[in-house]
Amino acid sequence: MEQLFLSAHHVVKRYANHTALDDVSIDVPRGKVFGLLGPNGAGKTTLIRILNRITVPDAGEITFDGRPFAAADVARIGYLPEERGLYKKMKVGEQAIYLGMLKGLSRAEATRRLRVWFEKFGIMDWWNKKLEELSKGMQQKVQFVITVLHEPALIILDEPFSGFDPVNAEMLKREILALRDKGCTVIFSTHNMMSVEDVCDDIALIHRAHVALSGRVAEVKERFRSGIFEVTATGGTLPEQPECYSVLSATEVGGLTTYRLAKAAAISNSQLAATLARSLELRAFSEQMPTMQEIFLKVVGETQSQVPANPSSAPQL
Repeated sequence: MEQLFLSAHHVVKRYANHTALDDVSIDVPRGKVFGLLGPNGAGKTTLIRILNRITVPDAGEITFDGRPFAAADVARIGYLPEERGLYKKMKVGEQAIYLGMLKGLSRAEATRRLRVWFEKFGIMDWWNKKLEELSKGMQQKVQFVITVLHEPALIILDEPFSGFDPVNAEMLKREILALRDKGCTVIFSTHNMMSVEDVCDDIALIHRAHVALSGRVAEVKERFRSGIFEVTATGGTLPEQPECYSVLSATEVGGLTTYRLAKAAAISNSQLAATLARSLELRAFSEQMPTMQEIFLKVVGETQSQVPANPSSAPQL
């Protein structure tokens, strides 16, 4: 059984005219990347503020590293907010050292660690530049370095790939996974599903102030598998066996025929493959597992359809 690093139990947060979080519970395993997913306005930011002790819940409890969450634990958290908050007129190196010292590092240790990170990211030339001279993506690199500089046990990243081109997004993804592999616990908040499968071990999807879906990524995808297969053959005839499958489509290109089939629930994948191989010259046989994007749209769409067209409450934070 996985050891938990952080848990939120039955968290409620209300504002004057709406409920931002309604009985929300999540369990974040130690040393994993936990995806906090949901559309804009779902309640993710409110939960992150509670986990950073920026605000307090109206009900519920938070446990941190096996005990009740305390003010002193904030020093063990690195937080990269979606709204970037560095000083635009300060030089990059100067403010990075200053912010590192606020997290308890000595000037010498902050400088040493910064040089390691700046060399790794190839940004030493930025040391004496003012932040306002850098592009949005460059500023994002600097803020990520500052977030992890004090080697926090828990790292909370809110839309960390915002403003990055694909090359720099891939570089940051590698660093996030490397930190996880060193034992850090990471909460990765996003409404963009493209990177979730590459980065996250576990997820919770929040929509309209509730947890609509949670679990390990592989288990969630298994839960939503549809039994759709893609089969490519160079010859033969598709056998007519409606008790085994139904044909969704068939396309022929360059001597290859590709079929999309919906497998009957009563037969196994191996039985389907064996049935097809008796009549077709198979070249490829694969199940089309749902993407996290497809699952996200399905869950959010189903949740949306259960809500009145004109809800009286205001949009959630």
